[in-house]
Amino acid sequence: MPNSVTSAITFRFGGMSSSSFGSNNLATHVGDDPRSVASNRRNLLAHIGGIKSPLWLNQVHGTSIVDADECQDGIMADGSYSRKRGRVCLVMTADCVPILLCNRRGDQVAAVHAGWKGLSKGIISRAVSLFRDPSQVLVYLGPAIGADAYEVDEHVRTAFLDVVDERNYVDRLAQAFKPKKDRFTLDLRELAKIQFSQLGVHSVYGDNRCTFSDEKSFFSYRRDTITGRNASMIWLR
Repeated sequence: MPNSVTSAITFRFGGMSSSSFGSNNLATHVGDDPRSVASNRRNLLAHIGGIKSPLWLNQVHGTSIVDADECQDGIMADGSYSRKRGRVCLVMTADCVPILLCNRRGDQVAAVHAGWKGLSKGIISRAVSLFRDPSQVLVYLGPAIGADAYEVDEHVRTAFLDVVDERNYVDRLAQAFKPKKDRFTLDLRELAKIQFSQLGVHSVYGDNRCTFSDEKSFFSYRRDTITGRNASMIWLR
């Protein structure tokens, strides 16, 4: 990572929330006490220090990625980017893949929220298109639900087969979708890597921790349904 780029990922502990949201929930839309969320957000800002407040998105499993310097909190989007120092691009997740991107020059960053719906609709292609040269893009895939804990139906796999009919892509999908009786296990991070590779982005790194199995560190929607959200963020210093 270039020296001008900083990133961070929160854990679920160390905050003010209680019950199902214990304790460092950063999302306002999940039913948590707004005062607790506000406190957790203030603590986050104080901890990372010396920067503008992050842009808080209203994530909708789509493909919109907005300029963090031109938008206000609550905008409907599943990612943001910035070319200005001190503006934090942030996404919240509880099983989906948080994707942090920058270029090798270290003058542009982006953060993307990617579940299977966003991946099937092309959010990775949208993210890569924000950068001039795909070969110069660096990618970090954060904690997400692991393949062992994530079963999906045939229609999810079909959603990806219907998008691209290139033989190489179809063959590689078998690495992400593994048959399990009449369903499939899905490796979201592997799927993201495949899509980045198809777009010419090969510097892809990752965090293999599973949000479903690591209950101490991460929120998981599939595990708990009523739960909080972790945050993943990236910015230019």
